[in-house]
Amino acid sequence: MCVSAENNSFIYLNDSVRTVKLAKGTPVYPLIPALLVLVGIALIDRLPLRPPDNSVFAAISAAVLLFSISYLLFFRDPERKICGAAVCSPADGVVQFVKKNGDGWRIAVFMNIHNVHVNRSPVGGKIIEMRHIPGSHIPAFEKESERNERVIYRIETPHGEIKMVQIAGMVARRIVPYAKEGDGIRKGERIGLIRFGSRVDTYLPKGFIPLVKEGEKVKAGESPLAELAENGGRRE
Repeated sequence: MCVSAENNSFIYLNDSVRTVKLAKGTPVYPLIPALLVLVGIALIDRLPLRPPDNSVFAAISAAVLLFSISYLLFFRDPERKICGAAVCSPADGVVQFVKKNGDGWRIAVFMNIHNVHVNRSPVGGKIIEMRHIPGSHIPAFEKESERNERVIYRIETPHGEIKMVQIAGMVARRIVPYAKEGDGIRKGERIGLIRFGSRVDTYLPKGFIPLVKEGEKVKAGESPLAELAENGGRRE
């Protein structure tokens, strides 16, 4: 197993198994215990003194390796086929709500622990404002999460300004942006990571029709979120 801390991090299982791409911004230090366990397993037969209780060593090793595998799966960053609709989902997860917001719409996607936590831009355009707001870290599915830490992106598009908000949750302690204010961004392009978190809201102006409903499962970049009303609101 090989772990790289560079922007395009990979784990090479072996020459015959496909690689698993890690999200940019993945901290690798929690994997140190697993690496030590693997070294210990490799050297245990050569040590002059073996652990007095092999069953305890085996149980600890299994727990450490299980944690490491779960950790790597959490920070996976798969490639996606970007949807053809005007707006794609910015996050993996379940649609928490779809509700009117003035003349437009607000759509929230809640991410569970097993979802991919790399977020993607719902539209193509230019980031005209990017703002970090400190706050609390309470469960992102509760109403009080309106006070949580967040990063707000305002994206200028030919069809109006669209806002995307990354919201940290109870476990999430850091939002890692990949883009910056002034950047041009493509629809479905990776825009940031919420470590162990939580929810992404998309604010759409007048002229868009939601293509999702509450409780629907979506994937970042791949699932259609909304379409222009002038296109009939059809799902592609």
